[in-house]
Amino acid sequence: MADDDLARLIDHSLLHPTLSDAEIRAGCELALRYNVAAVCVKPAAVRLVADLLAGSQTAVCTVVGFPHGANLSEVKAFEAERACRDGASELDMVVNVGWVLAGEWDRVVADICGVVDVAHDHGAITKVIFENDYLPDDTVKIRLCEICREVGAEYVKTSTGFGFVRQPDGHYDYRGATDADVRLMVEHAGPAMRVKAAGGIRTRADAEKMRDLGVSRIGASATAAILDAPGS
Repeated sequence: MADDDLARLIDHSLLHPTLSDAEIRAGCELALRYNVAAVCVKPAAVRLVADLLAGSQTAVCTVVGFPHGANLSEVKAFEAERACRDGASELDMVVNVGWVLAGEWDRVVADICGVVDVAHDHGAITKVIFENDYLPDDTVKIRLCEICREVGAEYVKTSTGFGFVRQPDGHYDYRGATDADVRLMVEHAGPAMRVKAAGGIRTRADAEKMRDLGVSRIGASATAAILDAPGS
């Protein structure tokens, strides 16, 4: 598989809380060198990144309600509005996981719809992050796919990359994008919606496997390692 083809699936992730502006600049230089699909950055860096990526084929992506999804819906809508005005054309929003687990679907719908509507007002797209590690079974994930289709989201996304689940023995477990979840989401996304896999995708083999499972975007911070490795 040509490097350019795989690169155009990747959203290069620059979301770690410690990243400085200098590191974000370096990350954008890397993204431009590989011609990836997008750079996904923290909201405070959107304007900087929009300037750095201006005139390129690499889109400006940012996160909304990240990483816990627990912001007030009005705050998420404001985040979305400000991000679009600062130059973002793609928004990766996190669902309110507590509302999802409680089955408060009306609130979940309104929360997602508030961001999708703002994005559409600005010609932007929305990727809705489920944070699958926290969800108990496939029925919940399928319902979220249905909701995202109904409100017009462009993508559903597996994970933030920051969702660690405490186990009974006290250690924290993290799975991220699993084959089973990706297959399920691809199946239930429908023809008008796509799937982004994120979390734990660190090698070219990981990325190619996600591609082969049907995803249209891959969230990764290990972009150079993925694209510099020989293809299968």
